[in-house]
Amino acid sequence: MLEHVPGWLGRALAGMRAGADKLVIAGIAPGDGGTSIALSSPAFANGGRLPPRFTADGDGVSPPLVWGGPPPGTARMVLLVEDADAPTPQPLVHAVVWGIAPEAGRLAEGAIMRDGDGGADGRDVGRNSFLGEGWLPPDPPTGHGEHRYVFQLFALSDGAGDPGQTPCRGDVVATMTGHVLAAGLLVGTYSRGEKATVAPAGRAAVA
Repeated sequence: MLEHVPGWLGRALAGMRAGADKLVIAGIAPGDGGTSIALSSPAFANGGRLPPRFTADGDGVSPPLVWGGPPPGTARMVLLVEDADAPTPQPLVHAVVWGIAPEAGRLAEGAIMRDGDGGADGRDVGRNSFLGEGWLPPDPPTGHGEHRYVFQLFALSDGAGDPGQTPCRGDVVATMTGHVLAAGLLVGTYSRGEKATVAPAGRAAVA
């Protein structure tokens, strides 16, 4: 949708950005997240450009993700993906995945997709900022500059409640506040209308 924004307007809006300080991970209280989780993707390097197939310029599927083991006491995990540079008051939410099993260790390419009331394993794909269920492909305005798509993975204790079926960002944040044991961070970038260098991924793709 934002690919139709003319370049002159994108450039005019270049200074209007939500800001990294409004990301979910930035609002975690110091006592909530004591350790970190190694989060990465075999498809792009941390801080590197997202391949077009994961964006509105390609197939629009979600990228593969892999991570290290969460700390003892983790009951479930949750993934949130936000655009810190969206020309909006708050970061644009591109994905919410609730109830990931602690032992999962990965999400395959294309795994963030509509799943109704969720799977039998307790995992439930939530709603993005466009109120759709699943992955919202990155779609920055032409000329707006580089956007940072921030993948945030949280390990939650058993005290976290139930955010309901197909939760949105607010549902998840309210439920997990005070129950975060650890967090992981991965940043992918994308832009339109300017040159960009693709950073090497370093690992083969996950099926």
